[in-house]
Amino acid sequence: MRSNFRRSTLAALRGFALSHDAISILPTAADYRRCLLEKIASATRRIYIIALYLQQDEAGQEILDALYAAKTAKPELDVVVLVDWFRAQRGLIGAGRQPGNSTWYQAQNLEYDQEVPVYGVPVQTRELFGVLHLKGSVIDDCVIYTGASINNVYLHKLDKYRLDRYQLLQSPALADAFEQMVQRDILPSRAVHRLDLPSPPTSRSLRGEIKIFRGHLKRSSYDTRHGELENGEMRVIPLLGVGPRNPLNRAICDLIAASETQLTICTPYFNMPLAVKREINRALKRGVKVDIIIGDKTANDFFIPPDQPFKVISALPYLYEISLRHFAQKHQKAIKRNQLNLHLWKDGDNTFHLKGMWCDQRYTLLTGNNLNPRAFNLDLENALLIDDPKAQWAEPRAAELERLMHNTRRVEKYDELDTLKEYPTAVSTFLRRVSRVRIERLLYRIL
Repeated sequence: MRSNFRRSTLAALRGFALSHDAISILPTAADYRRCLLEKIASATRRIYIIALYLQQDEAGQEILDALYAAKTAKPELDVVVLVDWFRAQRGLIGAGRQPGNSTWYQAQNLEYDQEVPVYGVPVQTRELFGVLHLKGSVIDDCVIYTGASINNVYLHKLDKYRLDRYQLLQSPALADAFEQMVQRDILPSRAVHRLDLPSPPTSRSLRGEIKIFRGHLKRSSYDTRHGELENGEMRVIPLLGVGPRNPLNRAICDLIAASETQLTICTPYFNMPLAVKREINRALKRGVKVDIIIGDKTANDFFIPPDQPFKVISALPYLYEISLRHFAQKHQKAIKRNQLNLHLWKDGDNTFHLKGMWCDQRYTLLTGNNLNPRAFNLDLENALLIDDPKAQWAEPRAAELERLMHNTRRVEKYDELDTLKEYPTAVSTFLRRVSRVRIERLLYRIL
């Protein structure tokens, strides 16, 4: 089955040369926390922390304390923190009215002589329609790439963890490209303001600037002009995208279209865009073996146990399971012959946040992109595509996949997945109601 996407587009992407030993994989969230603290303490030139949010809790305090300590020890350090503008100024979903993390940033700023500027980045005029979903922090010449934000569960500070991927790439060129994009395309914008200083402007007053900023981001990219085209050697290709039909979206679809024997996909929210589903369907028709790793609905970060009060947001994991069940039912023949393998992850009360793709023995995609309509249309996303034509990085790559498969079970038949009548009463009542008025289509697009 021929693809609508040209496979030659992957070869046209420029990237930075990378040796196989320049990439390190951290196995756990706790390892990531320890590594991040060590890297911050030993930094000599620059620290750029980029995350959806930096939470006011034990882990967040530990990281912010480390940043202030590093800046105090070396005042010449270039320290920048980027977080989503809206997420930083509200409390947790479902927790009632709370001061946002920005209040904490401002209090911390008053306690120290040195400054650690925390910039709020608004990607859209409302959080519902787009957030800063960039990943990848820069410490000197190392890029630490993970989908994790900074709080107790993402860093496994206390008793629970949220499973993610944690990669360290030692590459001055890649680190420079990340810093330059922030300095060139984000910080100069009149829509971007510090949240660690008192009285930031209101979101309403920035609407015009935010629209201009979003338009600018749609034309932005990492500078790879001095990178290498496909040359038979290992490379890392940084990708950036916001809005429909952006370069990152195209690269994701091209990767699936390029698969010949094996494709593995991770996503925490099974709600794939139509373009991705089409390419997976074509891959299956070509005979490609497809593995998809998804969190069990109870491992979803929006899941609320049935014995707790119902909130609308808690219906999302069930919506994702409905979508997965439909997909499994459509492809039951491929599941039966072991060509399509759906792996559900669950480990006690811990949660699942894996994203990424592995294509044949050549390509590995590191990304925070959830492979859902929101990521493809609303949020500012990025990714690192590792092109390894000689399979020099094959052993650690395979080891990571084996580790991620731990705590999964394979779905043998679509009817193993629950149906609406088996859901908690409050959930099934809500889903029937929204289905009657077709609101679920809107929910799938924005959540």
